[in-house]
Amino acid sequence: QVQLVESGGGLVQAGGSLRLSCAASGRTFSSYAMGWFRQAPGKEREFVAAISWSGGSTYYADSVKGRFTISRDNAKNTVYLQMNSLKPEDTAVYYCAAYYGLGLTRPAYEYDYWGQGTQVTVSS
Repeated sequence: QVQLVESGGGLVQAGGSLRLSCAASGRTFSSYAMGWFRQAPGKEREFVAAISWSGGSTYYADSVKGRFTISRDNAKNTVYLQMNSLKPEDTAVYYCAAYYGLGLTRPAYEYDYWGQGTQVTVSS
């Protein structure tokens, strides 16, 4: 069992930065690949980024590539999402999620555990 708690969301102007954190409970955190997803009002949940259990491999949605960076610290049971050059279209609730397995292109329904989400609002 893995419990996930996101933090770090907030209101930021376009062009600004935020760093989201996702703290995980459970001794097996390092066995799970981790992902970030987001959901804007009236839209479906979409993939943002994923990182392998070791942190050695990452994968990004085209919409955030070059602006966002996913990382993890297995000693702290935490995964991060550094978001730079934020745009109003990045406004959404951001969720972290965990799955036990290989591959970084898993759809949302294959993730085993989810956090409650944190709101990110980017003003123009």
